[in-house]
Amino acid sequence: MSQINRYLIRTILSFTALTGLALVAIFTFISFVAEIDETQRGFTMLQLLWYTLLMLPEGVHTLMPIIALLGTLMGLGALAAQNELTAMRASGVTLLRISAATLIAGALIGSFALLLGDWLAPMATMQARSLKSELRYAAQGGVTEHPLWLRDGSSIVHIRALRDERHVANVDIYTLTDDLAVARVIHAARAEYVGGQWLLSDVEQTEFAEGAVQASRHATLEVSASLSPEVLRLFVLEANSVSAPGLLRLIQYMKHNGLDASQYELSLWRKLVAPLTVMVMMLFAVPFVLGSQRSGGAGQRLLVGILVGLGFYVTNEVSANLGQLYGWSAPLAAALPTALLMLLAVWRMRRAR
Repeated sequence: MSQINRYLIRTILSFTALTGLALVAIFTFISFVAEIDETQRGFTMLQLLWYTLLMLPEGVHTLMPIIALLGTLMGLGALAAQNELTAMRASGVTLLRISAATLIAGALIGSFALLLGDWLAPMATMQARSLKSELRYAAQGGVTEHPLWLRDGSSIVHIRALRDERHVANVDIYTLTDDLAVARVIHAARAEYVGGQWLLSDVEQTEFAEGAVQASRHATLEVSASLSPEVLRLFVLEANSVSAPGLLRLIQYMKHNGLDASQYELSLWRKLVAPLTVMVMMLFAVPFVLGSQRSGGAGQRLLVGILVGLGFYVTNEVSANLGQLYGWSAPLAAALPTALLMLLAVWRMRRAR
């Protein structure tokens, strides 16, 4: 790699880091203020600050395309303002070479975004929500009121209270026949996952047969189920906070039980496309700097970056919603906005030559 390429990559990465720090500071302050009411529900100020910091990786991952775009605009814009880009091009550095250096920087930032969204953000988000649940429902013994309806083979499971992925409370299990009639209803005050099975406590069981209903009570009852603690943990998290392997396991579970997994398939593909989105965003910034933005100031470049970033975010969300509404394939709904932005970036680069 030539010295010029290293200089371009270093400049873009440094300005992207500065832009990221600025946006992270703003995001942290806004998030902290938005959650300030939690101090009336068991949070201290230090606990609220820790919760805000735990939610930060997820926010940074969401903002990463905009951070990359603004960082590239500001970095290359600073070089253009000092006539360094003009000197590079006069010495034979082509637009393609500048774009290639930008894409290399984008690949590094995209790899960081993938690591952030697939490892750190899900882990930190789970800890943050666990902290919030424990403090909010401390008076109830730590039980989180997070009702879930799940399917496990021929059974429908209703969990009214979730302490953690291995301990639940107030559970109803409806076992269905082949013609969808209710064959058995089990209500348990508590349930714990032990040795690959759910151990129910304080159980009331009702079985329905032709012309007869039989009720019984049990202190404990073991139930075999494919509903593992990991699946419960994944259901508690929002789809965009789950890692790619977790989404794959969740999709497999839902398809095995005949459930619609399109939402999680879309989330998986959006997560996989995210590093490419970062690279395309940075490539899109190159013709802006070399063209009309060369004579503009930092404020103008910042405004353009914010508008483009917000426009892409809205387009990305609309594409995802339209995809689910009209039954598009998950790869199409996830990648369409990035592909359109890529075509627009190539078109503008051809005009900027």
